[in-house]
Amino acid sequence: MTGPARPLPLLASLAFLCAGLLGISGCRTATDHAPVGPVQPPTPIPSPSPPAPSPPPSVTFPVMLGIDVLEAKGFDVVVGKRIGLLTHPAGVNRRGESTIDVLRRAPNVRLVALFGPEHGIYGTDKAGANVADTVDRRTGLPVYSLHGVNRKPTKAQLAGLDALVIDLQDIGVRSYTFNVVMRYAMEACFENNVEVIILDRPNPLGGLKVDGPLLDREWFSGVGAFRIPYVHGLTMAELAYYAASTPGALPEISEVVRAHGRLTIVQMRGWRREMRWTETGLPFVPTSQNVQDFAAVVGYAMVGLGCEFSGFTHGIGKSYPFRGLAFKGVTAEKLAADLTTLRVPGVAFRVLPDPANPKQTGVYAELTDWDAWNPTELSFQLMRLACSYDRSNPFAKLNTADARSFNIHVGSTAWWTALKRDGARVNIEAFLADWKTQAAAYQQQVKKYWLYQ
Repeated sequence: MTGPARPLPLLASLAFLCAGLLGISGCRTATDHAPVGPVQPPTPIPSPSPPAPSPPPSVTFPVMLGIDVLEAKGFDVVVGKRIGLLTHPAGVNRRGESTIDVLRRAPNVRLVALFGPEHGIYGTDKAGANVADTVDRRTGLPVYSLHGVNRKPTKAQLAGLDALVIDLQDIGVRSYTFNVVMRYAMEACFENNVEVIILDRPNPLGGLKVDGPLLDREWFSGVGAFRIPYVHGLTMAELAYYAASTPGALPEISEVVRAHGRLTIVQMRGWRREMRWTETGLPFVPTSQNVQDFAAVVGYAMVGLGCEFSGFTHGIGKSYPFRGLAFKGVTAEKLAADLTTLRVPGVAFRVLPDPANPKQTGVYAELTDWDAWNPTELSFQLMRLACSYDRSNPFAKLNTADARSFNIHVGSTAWWTALKRDGARVNIEAFLADWKTQAAAYQQQVKKYWLYQ
């Protein structure tokens, strides 16, 4: 975007702080609901003073994050409010400071509670593990887990809050659970008359790649909560805008509640849809234990589904998560040759050793042509190849629980039926063509929710 933010259609009770590269335009609702009572920490802990701000960066980043724009605007949309914050370690400003600390030192803003997604607010909990409520020893604030007993904020946890601020770095892939926890949080806030404020961040894969099957509604779960393709091409704020605007997109609340929900978006400055993470000028902060860098983000979209119950594993030893591939009983050399024969567009394969154990090798999936690359195609090729390596069809042998886990990630009942029935003879090409058509139609439908060009 090279000028002021383009005007957006207004919804009832929907507010935006629309920041363009050279200017800011937007609107705010005038109504704020009154606090209904204080949020009490489970155990009182003295709260130390927030750290002083870091000096301005010595380099100029092309992109200002939502938290940077909020600070530049004097915290206008949170001033005078009691707020909660849903965030994680990647929730930082462009100087690398935690959004927690930025909001704690914001004048006339009361940060009174923290909410954590999968992996917790410090990213130390394992994938899939239930995380308990706790008290943050660093700040003295209560931390409510949204990946534990509760997957959405309770009425008691939201009591006394004027707004819940959400600052989560997503990776642009449907089954990565941060977009799911955002949906649940939006539903809870809308039900309890609490404003939702999204601090926007880049989609690391950019905003133009859309690929893979849409999620069938029967497979909505904690790893997929929107009817969107596997690689969806939206930022978190754009996805929130879509959800708040679209009938049925927030299925656990009534349409009346959705229509009256209060959503405020703080846009980035300088981000454009064609930008991949490496073009933002921002350092990549790990979003989970196995997504430590942009290479792993690309790999998650590329092989994540293909390693679900297929017999394929990702990584070479503990190196190259989501980029290395191995299959028990198949040499790296044969696997590389078989994968090369598949002619997956934009991807090449080479044998690499594990840097920690050079005697152990695997196959590295190398991205050679971004424009030709269809992010999910390799995953479905891996599923078919797995049925060639294991002629008894690993998917046909899954028990009920594992079959459900496969489907809530992949999301297509039609694909599951065909894969289980046909194994190595499954017609991937027909599915890829169908999904490409669906993805193009989806992208046209969601363009109205694009906040950036």
